[in-house]
Amino acid sequence: MSKRPVVFVVSDSVGETAELVVKASASQFNHAGIDVRRVPYVEDEGTIEEVIVQAKEENGIVAFTLVIPELRNYLLKQAKAAGVPTHDIITPMMDLLEKRTGEKPRLQPGLIHTLDEDYFRKVEAIEFAVKYDDGRDPRGVKRADIVLIGVSRTSKTPLSQYLAHKRLKVANIPLVPEVEPPEELFKLDKKKVIGLKISPDKLNSIRSERLKSLGLKEEANYATIKRIEEELAFSNKVMERIGCESIDVSNKAVEETANLIYNIFRKNNS
Repeated sequence: MSKRPVVFVVSDSVGETAELVVKASASQFNHAGIDVRRVPYVEDEGTIEEVIVQAKEENGIVAFTLVIPELRNYLLKQAKAAGVPTHDIITPMMDLLEKRTGEKPRLQPGLIHTLDEDYFRKVEAIEFAVKYDDGRDPRGVKRADIVLIGVSRTSKTPLSQYLAHKRLKVANIPLVPEVEPPEELFKLDKKKVIGLKISPDKLNSIRSERLKSLGLKEEANYATIKRIEEELAFSNKVMERIGCESIDVSNKAVEETANLIYNIFRKNNS
């Protein structure tokens, strides 16, 4: 018989939730330590029988998160027959939520980890957008789901962040006449690249307001129509060379443009 108390953590998923609850409870006692043994991905009665036998031999306890009723009932039946104490971690909370919401639980193992994976994909996409924003590292275009190209102030950065929340990895490259676009850009599948176009007047207005906010003169070369037309002509040549789709963002909100880009991505990857 084990000298330390033994808790068998049984789950039809990973079992992390049950293990955390057991360890949190154990931390409130002065024992030298509690032997926690996780038994994940339980899908059959045979595994339950083995756990109950072992728990009885070691005078152990069984804590479980089994959402499939048949397995849960079988464990309770076998444990009662063997005199093994059990604790159902998840069912009482599900019962309360069912009463409060009026909805039936889905009874599908592993849903919390599906949500976690979705969350981490979003975080990864956001970090990707930050890392490969404004052409900081051209190597990122190879790993991107979408590459946005366009002149300054065509909303490349906010679009990248918006699309990251849709779990898309987006890199963006600014197009400036004095700087040759990275070679990596021209080696990509053109379906991954989306050009952002804008009218000269709209861009002039946006850049002028930007200069004002920075306390600079509106007459700066950055905001002159001549300079803007030069940049847009260069940008159009690059887009034509790639052969990519383009979107005119002149009179579109970021959300509208992002949805158009997302739909293009889905169409190209369906």
